[in-house]
Amino acid sequence: MTREPITSLQNPQVKRLVRLRTRREREAEGVMLVEGARELSRALQAGVRLREVFSCPELLGPEASALADVLQTGTLLSRSAFEKVSGRENPDGVLGVAEQPEPRLPNPGPEALIVLLHGLEKPGNVGAILRTADAAGAHAVLVLGRGADPFGPNVIRASQGAVFSVPTAVLPEAEALDWLQRHHFRTVACTPDARQDYWDTPLTGRTALLLGTEHEGLPAEWRGTHQAVKIPMYGQADSLNVATAAALVLYEAVRQRRGG
Repeated sequence: MTREPITSLQNPQVKRLVRLRTRREREAEGVMLVEGARELSRALQAGVRLREVFSCPELLGPEASALADVLQTGTLLSRSAFEKVSGRENPDGVLGVAEQPEPRLPNPGPEALIVLLHGLEKPGNVGAILRTADAAGAHAVLVLGRGADPFGPNVIRASQGAVFSVPTAVLPEAEALDWLQRHHFRTVACTPDARQDYWDTPLTGRTALLLGTEHEGLPAEWRGTHQAVKIPMYGQADSLNVATAAALVLYEAVRQRRGG
């Protein structure tokens, strides 16, 4: 590492890292920001290629310090400089600039289970769904159109690095639909106005779960061309958080696949 940390908030490297918090700047460089020891470790385990590493000795906890020792390279930042580039209230002092993965579509097996997200804009929801998809053993998460960037720092944080363990791709709607049709997926749209409860619907075999935004749901063209299911609502609320809905349906698929 460099012997002296960067202290100036006007340093070109600091200013560049701040700019990379915007999606347009990341896409222009083809990179992503991976902050945090857990997230950075999972990115490395998944084979993500790091271009640069930045750390702040004053902020390093045990996990981050061990990771910094393993990497043995990078640029030191002062506390004020690191807090300037960090997107966290309590950063742990390690951040990487990594190459953004190429879109990955799996070669689906006969029991492939994937999740399609249409128009989801809240990074917390997308990250939570990625964590659940990983836990449930889903084979891919496809983000349609220009919703939340699954490789944005807030999604990476919310997913706790699960975005690196579940094949994830951002695709145009037409390309995603073509891929589903070519591989003969059963597509199941989760929408409150469906007639059938999700637990009464077969979720075995090649299955794609379609989820839209909480306030608008899936567009009519997606609801109308796929099997639609609902999650029964017995109280005053008229919708569930989309990440909660995803968890319920994913684990119903797990239950069915275990023969339970």
